[in-house]
Amino acid sequence: MPYAFHLPTTSALSYSLFLQSHSHPSLILTASVQRSVVRDALKKHKRLPLPLQASNLTTVLAALQEYLPYVLALDAGLSSKPVSDEEIDVILAKDVEVEWRPCLAASSPGREVARVKGRGLDYEVCFVLTSLAYTYTLLARSQLHTLYAHTTPSPDQRVTAITTATKYLLQANSVHGYLFIRALDAQLPSAAVDVASSTQSALASLALSEATLLAVLKDDSYPAVVAQDRNPNDRDWMVKAPDIPKVRAHLFARLCVGAAEHAGKAHAVLSSPAIAKGDRIDESVLKYAKDLQRTAKAKACRFFGIDAELGGKTGEAIAWLLVGKKELGFKVNEDEGAAKIKGLAKFKKDWTERKEDKKIEKGVAWGSDAGLLEESRVIEWLEKKWNKENDLINSQRIPPLSSLLRIMPSGREIHSPQPYKLPSLDAGIVARMRAPLDREAEASVSLGDSDDSEKEDSSPVPGSFPRTSSNSEPTYF
Repeated sequence: MPYAFHLPTTSALSYSLFLQSHSHPSLILTASVQRSVVRDALKKHKRLPLPLQASNLTTVLAALQEYLPYVLALDAGLSSKPVSDEEIDVILAKDVEVEWRPCLAASSPGREVARVKGRGLDYEVCFVLTSLAYTYTLLARSQLHTLYAHTTPSPDQRVTAITTATKYLLQANSVHGYLFIRALDAQLPSAAVDVASSTQSALASLALSEATLLAVLKDDSYPAVVAQDRNPNDRDWMVKAPDIPKVRAHLFARLCVGAAEHAGKAHAVLSSPAIAKGDRIDESVLKYAKDLQRTAKAKACRFFGIDAELGGKTGEAIAWLLVGKKELGFKVNEDEGAAKIKGLAKFKKDWTERKEDKKIEKGVAWGSDAGLLEESRVIEWLEKKWNKENDLINSQRIPPLSSLLRIMPSGREIHSPQPYKLPSLDAGIVARMRAPLDREAEASVSLGDSDDSEKEDSSPVPGSFPRTSSNSEPTYF
């Protein structure tokens, strides 16, 4: 599942303190107004309870998409580039200074990462685009959450959710790919690890890996069957057994190998000590990238096993499942031919499964293992099924696992990443920006509160006297 990013927050900024435009004087004010809307949307999103943040993502996305053409128009004006075939004259009075709070930087336990001040409009553009890419990824997560609802989704609903999530992930990949190139020449502070060129390269690889796995998931019926089997509210089994159509197993296996290669590249880049010149990436991001690589490899082994089972090689199919479990981190007893989890290890696994089920039910922080637990359930389900068939019918020998690893083919791509197309202001809007600056409107643009941390609620306490708030001092009589 896509990584659960936290959206960054920012300080207040009025462009009129740093920029001037004689040809389009209203552009400076309009850009400041649009940015204040973005800042307010990000601040409100952060203060929402976690279960409600998913429904607020469309508001954040709309604010970012409205603001982005204006800040890019200012950037084009400073670079003497036309906007909608019209020259915009923007003069830099002094360097733009703004603060953004990074989301991927490591922090001390119990402490929030401090804002990082940056200079120049490149810093602002990079963080706005990074926030846009994070929003696309979170929208993909919200779509995929419907696959684990109490009511088992229909095949059409499942395909729609996966297709929509794939579209969002490919958009995130395009934005990260653009930022990777742009950040190479930009003067960005080293502490802002989110917008570093190497970080953007890794995030682009992660998004492409996740999109590749979703292309496989769309035609992979086994996770849906296992989820349906575990769903206590499902009653479809009373009517008919779940359909498991034949799949292009070998093709899907190679796609999963390609996804594992992308995830491995992302993990290697993120764990590099030179990624931000001393500033570390949060351990949860590194763990997610590694888990995604392991999950993709295990999924590839499962499909190689399915391909072997379809060809009547049940022993080889079981061996591929054991290789997959080994990739997931489980101990495998090759002599017995099956990986049996006993004692404390079984208790720990059951507890982890119940904990993940609770996260899915609440819609909070689910899928932080990149689907590793879900894949382990599918492999165990197939292993039990095929071992029973092999013991009763086929009685085929299970080959050594090392012999299978040597014949694993290379990966294959299914998506072609498209370059990100920067949004631009329409010619009509650019023409309206020639209007004289409204000084009253400029004065009405409030910088607002510079603090975006959680504030105590000042609403009345239920059952208390009027005018008593939750942060008032207790009074004893």
